[in-house]
Amino acid sequence: MPKPVELVVIGAGSRGGIAYASYALRHPDEARIVGVADPDPIRRARLAETHDIDDSHCFTTWEALIDAGQLGQGAIIATQDQMHVEPALAAMAAGYDVLLEKPMADTLEGCVQLVQAAERTGRNLQICHVLRYAPFWRKLHEVLESGVIGEIVTVEHRENVSYWHMAHSFVRGNWRNKGLSTPMILAKCCHDLDVLVWNLQQPVTRLSSVGSLLHYRAESVGPEIPLRCTDGCPIEPACPFSAIGAYLDYERTFPGARQRLIDAGLDPEAPNYWPFNVISPDVSRAGRQRAIESGPYGRCVYHCDNDVVDHQTVLMELESGASVTLVMHGHSNQENRSMRYDGTKGTLRARVDPDVIEVNIHGGRSEQIAIEPSPTGHGGGDEGIMHDFVRVLRGEIAPLTTARVSLESHLLAFAAEEARLSGQVIAMADYRAHAEAMA
Repeated sequence: MPKPVELVVIGAGSRGGIAYASYALRHPDEARIVGVADPDPIRRARLAETHDIDDSHCFTTWEALIDAGQLGQGAIIATQDQMHVEPALAAMAAGYDVLLEKPMADTLEGCVQLVQAAERTGRNLQICHVLRYAPFWRKLHEVLESGVIGEIVTVEHRENVSYWHMAHSFVRGNWRNKGLSTPMILAKCCHDLDVLVWNLQQPVTRLSSVGSLLHYRAESVGPEIPLRCTDGCPIEPACPFSAIGAYLDYERTFPGARQRLIDAGLDPEAPNYWPFNVISPDVSRAGRQRAIESGPYGRCVYHCDNDVVDHQTVLMELESGASVTLVMHGHSNQENRSMRYDGTKGTLRARVDPDVIEVNIHGGRSEQIAIEPSPTGHGGGDEGIMHDFVRVLRGEIAPLTTARVSLESHLLAFAAEEARLSGQVIAMADYRAHAEAMA
């Protein structure tokens, strides 16, 4: 039996430290975490203790980890968006194969640099487009690839971001400000664009986009609304965006969550999972209370420093002449993705949560396919991509996708943001050529 693949983690937060590194705990015969770099002493110590990492392999910076020599075969890099390029380039140069959290980089130039470095060094650079590895999305791809609905004519793909997720991540959280992270169409929708690239298997020729920050801004409320939810806000008890309702009295925002925690054998007074473990390392009620009284996640959603859009629509024309519409918004009552593919022989409708695919053939049969939900993150995608990465590093399989393929979804996202801001239609062939020349 082959030895477990040894991995290091650069960025030990909720994605690197929990979503990906935890795979080694469930599959100790496949993977082992042998090193960690993170400036936060709590995150660093937590990962080291959980995976029994020697103190000599724990570092405050990624530079120190790289300087220590190659500790393992692969590196999981899950730093913040604007901190992806340098550690990934250094890790590949040092001999690591890399699993890199999406988006690849916060600039178009950075994305191209990473792809070119992977191709130059021969290292495997796998971007965390985890939806490709989830049962629902694999089945959707299989049905479309079968040709059952004929040649695709139009596609409508919706990224319905729930109001509470929007408030958590894109108004109060790390992805609220494009100067600190990336445009929302990249941060949230490079998954969706990658799925479209995967399913449609042909290049986008032209692209346009519109969108704005419509609601989550100071003009949406009166002067009586304080800066924080805990400052005696007069509308807090009824406000759907209340930090108290989201993080303390969470049954207001997530009905039934307490019982689900109990059923899973977890402590409802200390819900140690996303989004609660993001606001504070101390997930007790007292810890969460302190976090919203003084930290970013207790701010009123109308008084934050957010500037990313809360809705955006991207219109794309494919080489075949087919048209694709991607709609992303942060006002959904439920977190899900929904889509419709119309072909020359039939129509496919699909929706995540519940995971259902419905195929209707013109004048003929109708079929509904239900996919068993996965208990792991992103509908099984987090587990799937780690399983794939380990097998690639063992030489058992070729990667399902490459950094070069992942680059296309990022190009589309950057082009969409440029089109939104300029009001222009982007010719993608010229845009691709420009991007390659940048690096």
